[in-house]
Amino acid sequence: MATSAALVHQSSSTWKIRRKREQMAKGPVGQRRKVTSLEEEEKEKGEIMGSFEEGERAQSVSQGEGAVVAAPRIRSFPQPQVTWFRDGRKIPPSSRIAITLDNTLVILSTVAPDAGRYYVQAVNDKNGENKTSQPITLSVENVGGPADPIAPTIIIPPRNTSVVTGTSEVTMECVANARPLIKLSITWRKNGVLVSGGLSDFNRRLTVLSPAVSDSGFYECEAILRSSSVPSVSAGAYLHVLEPPQFIKEPEKHITAEMEKVVDIPCQARGVPQPDIVWYKDALPIDPVKTPRYRVLVGGSLQVNGLLPDDTGMFQCFARNMAGEVQTNTYLAVTSIAPNITAGPSDSTVIDGMSVILHCETSGAPRPAITWQKGERVLASGSVQLPRFTLLESGSLLISPSHISDAGTYTCMASNSRGIDEASADLVVWARTRINTPPQDQSVIKGTKAIMTCGVTHDPSVTVRHVWDKEGSVINVQSIPRMRLDADGTLHISQTWSGDIGTYTCRVTSVGGNDSHSAHLRVRQLPHAPENPTALLSASEKRAIDLAWAKPFDGNSPLIRYILEVSENNAPWAVLLANIEPESKAVTVNGLIPARSYQFRLCAVNDVGKGQFSKETERVSLPEESPSAPPQNVIASGRTNQSIMIQWQPPPESHQNGILRGYTIRYRLTGLPVDYQIKNITSPDVTNLLLEDLIIWTNYEIEVAAYNGAGLGTFSHKVTEWTLQGVPTIAPGNVQAEAVNSTTIRFTWTAPNPQFINGINQGYKLLAWEPAKDEHVAMVTVRPNFQDSVHVGYVTGLKKFTEYHTSALCFTTPGDGPRSSPRALRTHEDTPGAVGHLSFTEILDTSLKVSWSEPGEKNGVLTGYRISWEEFNRTNTRVTHYLPNVTLEYRVTGLTALTTYTIEVAGMTSKGQGQLSSSTISSGVPPELPGPPTNMAISNIGPRSVTLQFKPGYDGKTSISRWQVEAQVGVVGENEDWVMVHQVSNEPEARSLEVPGLNPYTFYRFRMRQVNIVGTSPPSQPSRRIQTLPAPPDMAPANVTLRTASETSLWLRWMPLPEWEYNGNAEQVGYRVQYSRAGSQGRALIHTIADRHEREFTVEDLEEWTEYEVRVQVVNGIGAGPWSAPVRGRTRESVPSCGPTNVSAFATTSSSILVRWFEVPEPDRNGLILGYKVVYKEKDSDGAVHLWTVEGNATHSVQLTGLGKYVLYEIQVLAFTRIGDGRPSSPPILERTLDDVPGPPVGILFPEVRTTSVRLIWQSPSQPNGIILAYQITYHHNSTNSNAATVDVLSPSARQYTVTSLKAEATYVFRITAQTRKGWGEAAEALVVTTEKRVNGPVSRCVRAPRLLDQREEAPVHLRGPSRSICFPPGPFGDCCDCLLHHASPHSFSPSLISPISQSLLFTPLRVSRPPAPPDEAPAILSVTPHTTTSVLIRWQPPAEEKINGILLGFRIRYRELLYDRLRSYSAHALNSMSTWAELTAPYSIRNLSDSTLNQYELDKLSKHKRYEIRMSVYNAVGEGPTSAPQEVFVGEAVPTAPPQNVAIQSATATQLDVTWDPPPVDAQNGDIQGYKVYFWEFQRKNETERLRTLFMPEGGVKLKNLTGYTTYMISVAPFNAAGDGPRSPPTRGRTQQAAPSAPSFIHFSELTTTSVNVSWGEPAFPNGIIEGFRLVYEPCTPVEGVSKTVTVDVKGSGPLWLKLRDLADGITYNFRIRAKTFIHGPEVEANITTGPGEGAPGPPGEPFITRYGSALTLHWTSGDPGRAPITRYVIEARPSDEGLWDILIKDIPREATLHTFNMDNLKQGVSYDFRVIGVNDYGYGSPSLPSPSISAQKVAPFYEEWWFLVVVALVGLIFILLLVFILIIRGQSKKYAKKSESVQQRRLLSFGCGSFCFDRGGLVARAAGELESIRGGAARERPLGGKSGMRQRHCCDVWSPPRPSPGSLHYSDEDVSTKYNDLIPAESSSLTEKPSEISDSQRCDALCRPMLSTWPVALCHSPECI
Repeated sequence: MATSAALVHQSSSTWKIRRKREQMAKGPVGQRRKVTSLEEEEKEKGEIMGSFEEGERAQSVSQGEGAVVAAPRIRSFPQPQVTWFRDGRKIPPSSRIAITLDNTLVILSTVAPDAGRYYVQAVNDKNGENKTSQPITLSVENVGGPADPIAPTIIIPPRNTSVVTGTSEVTMECVANARPLIKLSITWRKNGVLVSGGLSDFNRRLTVLSPAVSDSGFYECEAILRSSSVPSVSAGAYLHVLEPPQFIKEPEKHITAEMEKVVDIPCQARGVPQPDIVWYKDALPIDPVKTPRYRVLVGGSLQVNGLLPDDTGMFQCFARNMAGEVQTNTYLAVTSIAPNITAGPSDSTVIDGMSVILHCETSGAPRPAITWQKGERVLASGSVQLPRFTLLESGSLLISPSHISDAGTYTCMASNSRGIDEASADLVVWARTRINTPPQDQSVIKGTKAIMTCGVTHDPSVTVRHVWDKEGSVINVQSIPRMRLDADGTLHISQTWSGDIGTYTCRVTSVGGNDSHSAHLRVRQLPHAPENPTALLSASEKRAIDLAWAKPFDGNSPLIRYILEVSENNAPWAVLLANIEPESKAVTVNGLIPARSYQFRLCAVNDVGKGQFSKETERVSLPEESPSAPPQNVIASGRTNQSIMIQWQPPPESHQNGILRGYTIRYRLTGLPVDYQIKNITSPDVTNLLLEDLIIWTNYEIEVAAYNGAGLGTFSHKVTEWTLQGVPTIAPGNVQAEAVNSTTIRFTWTAPNPQFINGINQGYKLLAWEPAKDEHVAMVTVRPNFQDSVHVGYVTGLKKFTEYHTSALCFTTPGDGPRSSPRALRTHEDTPGAVGHLSFTEILDTSLKVSWSEPGEKNGVLTGYRISWEEFNRTNTRVTHYLPNVTLEYRVTGLTALTTYTIEVAGMTSKGQGQLSSSTISSGVPPELPGPPTNMAISNIGPRSVTLQFKPGYDGKTSISRWQVEAQVGVVGENEDWVMVHQVSNEPEARSLEVPGLNPYTFYRFRMRQVNIVGTSPPSQPSRRIQTLPAPPDMAPANVTLRTASETSLWLRWMPLPEWEYNGNAEQVGYRVQYSRAGSQGRALIHTIADRHEREFTVEDLEEWTEYEVRVQVVNGIGAGPWSAPVRGRTRESVPSCGPTNVSAFATTSSSILVRWFEVPEPDRNGLILGYKVVYKEKDSDGAVHLWTVEGNATHSVQLTGLGKYVLYEIQVLAFTRIGDGRPSSPPILERTLDDVPGPPVGILFPEVRTTSVRLIWQSPSQPNGIILAYQITYHHNSTNSNAATVDVLSPSARQYTVTSLKAEATYVFRITAQTRKGWGEAAEALVVTTEKRVNGPVSRCVRAPRLLDQREEAPVHLRGPSRSICFPPGPFGDCCDCLLHHASPHSFSPSLISPISQSLLFTPLRVSRPPAPPDEAPAILSVTPHTTTSVLIRWQPPAEEKINGILLGFRIRYRELLYDRLRSYSAHALNSMSTWAELTAPYSIRNLSDSTLNQYELDKLSKHKRYEIRMSVYNAVGEGPTSAPQEVFVGEAVPTAPPQNVAIQSATATQLDVTWDPPPVDAQNGDIQGYKVYFWEFQRKNETERLRTLFMPEGGVKLKNLTGYTTYMISVAPFNAAGDGPRSPPTRGRTQQAAPSAPSFIHFSELTTTSVNVSWGEPAFPNGIIEGFRLVYEPCTPVEGVSKTVTVDVKGSGPLWLKLRDLADGITYNFRIRAKTFIHGPEVEANITTGPGEGAPGPPGEPFITRYGSALTLHWTSGDPGRAPITRYVIEARPSDEGLWDILIKDIPREATLHTFNMDNLKQGVSYDFRVIGVNDYGYGSPSLPSPSISAQKVAPFYEEWWFLVVVALVGLIFILLLVFILIIRGQSKKYAKKSESVQQRRLLSFGCGSFCFDRGGLVARAAGELESIRGGAARERPLGGKSGMRQRHCCDVWSPPRPSPGSLHYSDEDVSTKYNDLIPAESSSLTEKPSEISDSQRCDALCRPMLSTWPVALCHSPECI
């Protein structure tokens, strides 16, 4: 059990009071004045002795159980002594009686004598008062109850208890019950250890004396019934012993620390639980969140970071826990020290580009401000940060990176408020030597050249040296001819080989730095071929071959993989495994096909490329086997009740193991021991079979197997199928029907014979219909009852006394059986309904006329009417008459005048009297209008009903015939409409009504009216406003539509529920969408939408071309509403996602192949299959792919003809839909056409011709048509007969043949023929002459002699069709078609010619241009959206310009209507008729757009509510390009295209605006407007305040309520229909009326003295209008001198928001109330303030006195008591001596001052004033001093108004004029000398060198000039430095900057230096641009320097260059 469990404190109230006293006494300074006298509280509480709070009560207990009687509650202090009594006798504790610590009486093992009356007597020990409670009656039930033993139970378990160490004792109790009680034993354990001490009261109590922390733990009591088998029971609780806090670490009483340092104030405490540490400073709690510098450390110590002077003060540490609190304190004093540079910078040297740190470590408090300078330029300080110069936290300067220009002297200056210290050092910068073009890793192929670069940048004065090494060894380039080292360090290595592989390092050394870079060189070559490949049949696996080889040389590059190629049945080589691991040396090729032969070869691959193939292995053949797999996808389906259709697909081709011969089908009855019946199919093309002549409604099991020449394969898994059910052929037997009552008919029948049910009996249908109304049949379905022979059923809810025909039928799943013969009957007669229109006319004293109409429901034959009347409430006066059925009026006579009568009328049938219609009327007194009901009350409020109680009003002298209830619904107010919600008729005595049919969760206010025969009364007074309870929604969303969105999504839309239909909290309203595949029995998917305003949802992740069923319901916080009617929609058609299955190919001839396939699986069709395409091409050929199209989806095979002989073809089949082609089947099927006799060998040449011998060579036939088995060579002399020819047969690998022993100079005919297994083929023939004369020999028939073209002659070529190839006509180039070209672009190519003798290649470059062609691409349709109800808007993006192949002339739009309803009805096998095909491939309508700049177009004149398919294409001058993918769109729904008209706003109230509008124009509505969206927001706060109100009705106005008063709103209205939202109307402005403002935002008091205060307040947060002013009301909370005066001050709105009040009384608490006013006042804000000094404020200063000097007064005083904080300032108050109101005269007088001088200008002349002084500290204004003596504010004339002062001024002015004239004369003489010396100064400065002057990036250095001119009197300010100050280049003049003047009287602050230097740095101008100059540097220098020489002193140049 966790120690954090709740603790039950049982400490006494005295302990609590003591702890409270200690906490208050130990609180922080400043808070103790809130402590009240606890002794007085205890004294008051000690006098309390109340009465018992409970009356007499009774309780019962079963015999043997424990009775727990709680003591009655009584209020007393201190807690009283409680004694229990029974029947006057005191009850002492015993073994059966226990009195708990809380005085509860427990009687154990109760018996009958324990019953009785118990009571309690309470005695207050303090005053002796006692009280006796009311009796508690205890009864014992179940006397003689359960026998012994009774298992122990713990009645009073121990409780969790907490005590503090030092408590004398603590007791835990545990009371248990059992029987026999004498055997009950209670034991205690602490933490599982038995406790033996401290037990008392029969071990019920455990007392711990002087509890310590070690006594804490879990105490458990266990009750055991000795000598019994019943289980024991235990309970436990925790005892927590708390220890008050004790400090283990305390701070010193006084701590001194320097500013900005970190100080830790220790404070740690211990206790149980661990105490919390809380810190206070100057009696205010420390919040580390608000003051981050203060941080409480782990353990409780306080850390103060960055000490400030304000941190000086008293710090208190409080340690608190549940047991108490202790505190300690210390005083912290913060000191300051002058700055001192403890470690200054030192001279440093750095290489250019490196970083350098100039150190400057300082000490001082506050922390000195560090400023770094170079010369007079500030580089870095607290406010200056130049690029590359960084002032570090330590004060050091970081230069990163360093530049050459950074060389110089640097000064570190440290300053604070106590002084300045500085230190300097020099910095030298070397230019750095760097490798800027390092060598790069290279990988070169063997024999090529490698180049390793090593470019260097360095200081020009530094010499660098390049050294290359390889793998750490230095390369001697001179000794290696293949290597060369350039002067720039580049290393050249030629003829690379494997010995050059390694890591090369370029090392550069110089005094400016060293650098090195490395790179790796790799030399690669192709790998060798694998060696010794072998192939053997695997001994361990069937259909597998083991291959092995030896690893080849890897070419100095790791092998990546091996490639394994295979030749199957002598077919061309094909890659079998392309990624064999490079470590492999063997591989097993499995999955091979039986009865086929295989040959293999390998090659290795590395990163250079693919090596040579190994030699071929021996050919290995696999034996033939029977099919190893059963037929696939065996499906059985019942076609009729006597036939089953079996369909299957052949076994996979890889498992056929030969050519299939047919199939075997076996079937038999399921579950019966009968033999199989066999069906054999001898054609492998047949894959279905109809099993006929089967038994009706019988289950069969069926298996299928395939067979080939090796035998029968395995059978498929069993499939079971039933023949179909039939409908019953006979009706139920013995059908009887009889009327049971007026609305029910009873049927009885017997079941049909089961053999004629023909299926599963699903039940019976009982039918009843009225004659001539056969379409309105009442039907009841009855489930079959197989136990009873006679079935019984009822048809209820029929019309009374109506004739019906009845029948019954039996039905199965396929349908209904025949009906039984109809029988006629009539329902029973019943009593009629009430008569209609009861009224009274011709009312006289003794008679009146009663009229009525026939009952609406006669329910039989009316036999007459019964009319009766009686005096009101006197039944003995009743008179009754029976009238014939034709009487509809009657005169009642014999009445007594002025008497009230009750008149009743009812109709009569043979069944009796019908419903009564009654009313009351007074004879002789015409009835009057009734009065309204009164005293209306509401109860039983439910979701849909309430109960109204009322008192009837005046009845109008007749009975009340009807009660009417009206209500205000939703919005309740005086101006809201009332509507009728309920009526009750014929209940005149009603006093309460239940009002049904209410809307849940809706506000209502009701009123009632009562109606008599005269009319309707006025309404009653309205009831209180009530809200009905919430309930689930009652209705589903309306107008649910489902549209196709894409191939995998549907767009669902609905009309959201109106707000009044939510039936609950609007914030919890949402929608739930349920969707599933149509007809699917699987679980539907559900999506929840939380937005109640949502109107649409896109259902995604659906399957293509699938019909879905979707429903919507509304949900709220109570539950869900009904589902909407399901809607269906189909996703868009797409292309098939996979190819047809079970594709097979079978070669029928040497030039044809039969291809067969099965359908595409239904889930992958994704649309209606319109046909198939067979895709085939030669294997491993680059030739074109061929397509064979099969239209319609009924044919699943095709014969490919015109194929090459003995050619291996790759064959795939794909299906296509209207959208396009699907994926082809995979993997491709390989099939070879049959072999045939070969064609003639080609390429016969005679490379060696001698006089008696020749050698001929040839190539294999271009059309081998099979495997070449041999060649036959026949030759004979040309003059002899061919019969005498010599014949020689050669091996198939032979390609040359030498013939000897020929005749010289003779002509021979050679014929070569190839042989396949089909025979010898066509022969190739050639002539040769046995001679050694070298002339061109005969040319092969297939090669023409070459002819070289003249350079001016063009090659006769033409371009061939869409293949874009160039074709040469027969001629010198042969017939060549090759070279794929691009449109409209010239191409160069070289046809190659083969010389028949030399076999050399001739190349002639040609150039030809491709003429324009149609475009290559279609435009991309971006969107197709409905625009109106008959048009759509198409947006597109044209193709890229290079794809247009010319000039774009326009666009072409094709569109056609999609017949979706028909598409759904087409089955998978229905596209075999031409009519169907024509419907699905209907022609497109075309729109031509000749504007090539268009990117959108409105396609109009379409049909409504139709779906269209749209495609686009572009065309140029040649023709039209391809069409785009189809886009679908539904036409008929479009959003409104115009906003509402005439939007008007009327201000109704301060919180309501009435908005009205007119609908959009009819032609822009595009359908029915379903509602409007009203957007409104506060003016200029749209983003923050915009809200939306949606109206789901096409209303023309709305009331916007709950708005802000006097606020301008912008309102815009948008219409919407089923297609979506229309445009918004332009925003219209309206403003709500003014309202009362909110309360002022705050009240603030300042300058509080004993008699005055300054009150200020804030503007209202919501003014709600124009603030006209404020009303301030203040009054004392208690009367002042017996008078309570309330003062009201009105402040105008334009006035200040403060007021100075000076008429207050000292020490009085005032209540201030302020409220703002527009046209009325708003609510108040209230605050209290007490005048006079607060606790801790200063005492009064000494009595002041005044001295006067002229018009100045000096007030003197002495300091008084400073209070609890130092005085911060003084304030002087003044008052006229004749008035009593003091006012502050001077506020801020320094705290050190004891006198203050002020001028009398602020006082009124001639008025006497009193003055007094007030001290101010952190606690506020103190007590004022005594008033000073009065003094008059009379001014004394100043001295300057005396006559002698004017004379002195005149004399001084005359002397000044004389001095000025003398100075001008001296100045004129000095100019002559200046002109003479000017030329001398210029020559001296030029001799120093113009290079001494410089221009930096800011132009001429302005600082030097500026400071120089400041010395000379400011001439520089009068003469700017020319227009070239914007130059950014360094030119010629270096300026020395004179030292900064620092007169002794001028003091610089800590930041003064930085600020001044910043001002001297010239700002960079962005508006000036340096113009290029045409003069030389020397001319520029001369032009710039000469003007300066005339004004600058010669002493300016101090550099060595100037001397």
